[in-house]
Formats: sequence, C-alpha cells, structure tokens
Amino acid sequence: MSAKVFIDTNVLVYAHDIDAGLKRDKARNILLTLSQERSGAVSMQVLQEFYVTVTRKLAAPLSKRDARSIVEDFSYWCVATSSEQISQAFHIEDEAGISFWDALIVAAAAKAGATRILSEDLNSGQTIAGVVVENPFVQ
Repeated sequence: MSAKVFIDTNVLVYAHDIDAGLKRDKARNILLTLSQERSGAVSMQVLQEFYVTVTRKLAAPLSKRDARSIVEDFSYWCVATSSEQISQAFHIEDEAGISFWDALIVAAAAKAGATRILSEDLNSGQTIAGVVVENPFVQ
C-alpha cells in the first residue's frame, strides 16, 4: 500500500464540476489513482465543504442526492478528527501563519499519516507539520 495522500476540498470539487475543464480531468485521474492504490484520505471537514460547494456554489450544481452519494462514497477515506486535532490546528495556525480551517486540514492529514496534501489553496512546496503541500494543478 502506498503512503497516504490527503485530498483537499478543491480536488474533490473539480472532479465533479462539469465546468472545470482540464482541472476536472486531472482531479478525476488523481482520485482514480488514489482509489486503486487505497491511499487517499479526507476529513469530515473536506466532505462537508465539498457538499456545500457542489450543491450551492457551482454554475451547474449537483443535486443533493448525487452530492450525498459522493460523500458516502468518499466516507471510507475519512479520518475522524477530535479535540486533539483542534488543539494541533491552533498550534499549526500560529506556527505556519495559515487560517484555522487550513490548519485543521493539515492536522487531519497528519493524523491520517499522509505524507502529502493535494491542495490548490495552500502554498505548494511548503511542509507543514511534517506533511508536504502539493498543488496538483500547476504544470
């Protein structure tokens, strides 16, 4: 089994956004590879953000039924977060100078044992709490 790779919300959104063009193709390939390798990880926060985004914020939103089905499909990748990750996120927020919500993503990735976070929102190339951030959409 490959090392865990944590997926940020934008990767899931692009994979299901019919208007995302090449980013959709890239995101779908990433998810397929991670699924085949059994190496993907997400948090409840990512799944919640995904649901809200794809049902309310896309030009062509998904139906609630479809979005809920996708959330269920990815729930087996989900790492549970607790008060321990919240405390860790406070520390990461201060040390890395990122938002609390991004810090909580990093804390969840660390708990999952991920070596990488695939995200368009964090600084690509940065290592935070031992996890390397990569923007998979940069060519």
